[in-house]
Amino acid sequence: MTKTIMKKGKDLKIMDFIRSDHGESDASSTLFSRRRKTGYYSWSSSETYQKFKIDLYRFLRDNIPLLNSCIWTWTRLSSAPGQFIVEGEISQAIKKKATELLDEMSLRIYPYKYHRAAGFDSFLPLLFNALYTDGAFAGFLVLRSDMSGVDRFEPIDSAYVTGSDNKDRAGLCYQAETGNIRLDSDDFYYLGLNNDIQSGLGKSILSAVPFVAHIEQQLIDDMRRTMHNSGYHRLHVKITPPGRNSGESDEAYTDRINEYFDSTVSMIRGCQPDDNPVTWDNVIIDYVGPKNVRSATNSWSLTHRAMVEEICAGTNLSPFMLGYSYGTTHNWAEFKYDLVMRQVHSVQRQAARFLEWIGNIELALRGINCQCRYVFDNSLSYQASERAEIQKSSVDNLIKLYSAGLISKEAASEKAGGLI
Repeated sequence: MTKTIMKKGKDLKIMDFIRSDHGESDASSTLFSRRRKTGYYSWSSSETYQKFKIDLYRFLRDNIPLLNSCIWTWTRLSSAPGQFIVEGEISQAIKKKATELLDEMSLRIYPYKYHRAAGFDSFLPLLFNALYTDGAFAGFLVLRSDMSGVDRFEPIDSAYVTGSDNKDRAGLCYQAETGNIRLDSDDFYYLGLNNDIQSGLGKSILSAVPFVAHIEQQLIDDMRRTMHNSGYHRLHVKITPPGRNSGESDEAYTDRINEYFDSTVSMIRGCQPDDNPVTWDNVIIDYVGPKNVRSATNSWSLTHRAMVEEICAGTNLSPFMLGYSYGTTHNWAEFKYDLVMRQVHSVQRQAARFLEWIGNIELALRGINCQCRYVFDNSLSYQASERAEIQKSSVDNLIKLYSAGLISKEAASEKAGGLI
């Protein structure tokens, strides 16, 4: 793989589409430009449908607080600190040098150079945010102009990535304005989430919640309007027409009661908050509003809670992970958190293979014959005592096995080394 990447000419033809330190080609500007957004989307093809879905997920993430919190939580849980571990039969000096080179590369991998010294601390949230929202993360590895190492990783919009229609040459294509560009070069990497047998493009974790999120937003709007109406009671003024005078004509009587009605309405409308209305006893002032505001509030609360739980279930999170406390016990919360972290580990393993791909290319370009492994550190400080107890128990068991003669000294030493 290293030899292929370092070749010039045909094997690096896709580099013509990558921005370099010496400028940017027309194809590059086509590939990385922000395409003009239109007001409407067509469902006429699967390619347009793919982009429509991703744009919808991004809109939901940016405009619905609950979904924004879901993506934020998944992204930050996955973006745990980590480090490269150099492996291979090499000397300690070379291993130390390789580790230093990988650390330096980690500081320049972030594509946006106006973020000074961003590195992996900013690159990992960018990766996982796209992975959970779009269901995919893709881009090109940009090498230095003198081929002395990795310069950065340049991501592309996965909404424009689609499968090739050529059955004899299956692969991925980028939908540029000048036509489809094949993405089958050695410097391209595509990472999909939740792939299935129908497509390997990946699926967003929001794919199951748009319908429920729409209902939840309608519920919040209805709740806002209803509670606003119930929170500000309105006056209901009831006016009993005065009696008809003896010998009064129909026209005179109608004019008199209309004038009385208009004067009462004007008086009510002109009342200030600290004024008191004064009328004849044929005017009744009452309030308009729900008789039992508390029961109505509880009904809305229970319904909204059900919608929140449905959305959390669709994004594979628990409500307490987003700050919704429904009286969850401590043990149950720990179990759910462990379950979430197991899912995080599975996604991190996919991302680790991607980061190792970058790290191994950096080492190959530097002329170091070894491999690297990327490890995420998901440990938490409050779990230190639990880990210490587990480690102590493992050491005690190891000593007992050796004392009983069930394992040899060499085997005991090897297992003890793995506990450190």
